[in-house]
Amino acid sequence: MAHKRKKKRTQKQAQEEAELASTEPKTPKSFVVKSGKVGRTVANLVRDFRQVLEPNTATKLKERKSNKIRDYVNVAGPLGVSHFMMFSQTDVGTNLRIARLPRGPTLTFRVQKYSLTKDCLALQKNPRRSGAEQKIAPLLLLNNFNPPKSSGVDASAGGVEAQQQHQKFKLMTAMLQNLFPAINPANMVLADARRVVLFNYNTETDSIDFRHYAITVKPIGVTKGVKKIITNQDKLPDLHKFDDVSEYVLREAFASESDVEDGPDSSVTLSQNYVGRGNRRSEQRAIKLVELGPRMDLKLIKIEAGLCEGDVLYHSYIHKTEREVKEAQERRQKILTEKARRRKEQEDNVARKKAEKEKAKKAAARSVQFNEPESEDENDGVSELEGEMEEGNLSDVSLDQDSDSGVDSESDDEDEVPSFGGGKMTDDYGSNNLFTEDSESGKNDSSSDGEEGGAVEESSSEDEDAAAIQKMKSKRARTSKKPFQAKKKQQQNNNNNKKRGRK
Repeated sequence: MAHKRKKKRTQKQAQEEAELASTEPKTPKSFVVKSGKVGRTVANLVRDFRQVLEPNTATKLKERKSNKIRDYVNVAGPLGVSHFMMFSQTDVGTNLRIARLPRGPTLTFRVQKYSLTKDCLALQKNPRRSGAEQKIAPLLLLNNFNPPKSSGVDASAGGVEAQQQHQKFKLMTAMLQNLFPAINPANMVLADARRVVLFNYNTETDSIDFRHYAITVKPIGVTKGVKKIITNQDKLPDLHKFDDVSEYVLREAFASESDVEDGPDSSVTLSQNYVGRGNRRSEQRAIKLVELGPRMDLKLIKIEAGLCEGDVLYHSYIHKTEREVKEAQERRQKILTEKARRRKEQEDNVARKKAEKEKAKKAAARSVQFNEPESEDENDGVSELEGEMEEGNLSDVSLDQDSDSGVDSESDDEDEVPSFGGGKMTDDYGSNNLFTEDSESGKNDSSSDGEEGGAVEESSSEDEDAAAIQKMKSKRARTSKKPFQAKKKQQQNNNNNKKRGRK
């Protein structure tokens, strides 16, 4: 027997996932590129720094020498990239720019010293290479990011130097914090804490020390030999030189240098299960940091308000007075005001053109609606005229246009006799009776017409009325046609006239 299909509320589940995604903070993503002509070591430094920011960076990004900043900005929006880091090399040294997309600000650092990942691993006896740790974002640790009080710099003093120092540390802290995703200690999974990125501000040298570590845990309260057995999952110790296991344990009973460091200060109780063998909940473990690399010593040079451009908010070598700072702020405010005015003017022009377009559309629609009932009114007029003709009330209908046309036709039929010099017209023999016979015949015709006029008057008037009605019908029919049909007929007539002219 077939089982009843179980309904799944997929739509509700999708809505819940969307609401959960909207409440969670957005994960910052970044581009790490090199600009201009750089050496091989700087290119390797770019590759190592990408590994630090994994998995929220473009690890396999291939940049070209022809790429500009605007090229990265254009693709950053659709990909959700929020930060842009660019390494460059000059005759003075290596520089690092960290910018917030798409409008800034931009922090420019001088890389005073650096060491690659391979150099850091070469100094270790048992190097730990990164592997699964790269799939999870590292934790961020900022140390000593406060204005130095020994120099007497206080933001409450109100001086230009104090304000710049306060703004410097504030922007540095915010920029470095936003490079990495935020964590919520209440909902955090302990197994996600696999790496640590350290930024330490050195007050003596006015520089920042950058380090990258991997987090490991080790058991405490056991000898070194037992610790090897517990921690090494795949490898067992070599016991062929010993007759008994106790010899191996007793031989390794002395405390090594690392075992001395595993004191109560570095040991913690695991609140959750952690990666590794035997790292269960409520177990005592010692926290160890193993350096992965790279290393960098950074010195802040300047802070710009825009994306690699704009007002210089801070400069380590150039110092401005209060007057210069005020003038720069006024100049910037003037530029922003002008930009806002032009934007408003452009929006007004767009709205005006849109309104004109809508008005033209309405006028065109109104003209089409006006032409259709016009033909109906004309047809109604013709029908009324026919009705009155049938009833015999044609005397009330005015036909001024037709009567005028009739008068003009009669006047055109009449021939005028030309006169030369006011004298009478004569023939070649000097006779003045050239039109005598015609005039007599004309008299006879007029007398005959006068006699028969009374009998034909009624029939001729009826014929004229019928002809006038027929003429009005044909005229109304011509005017009721659509405009484009009349225009097409006019073009055909013009073409025919041109052909006749050629013939």
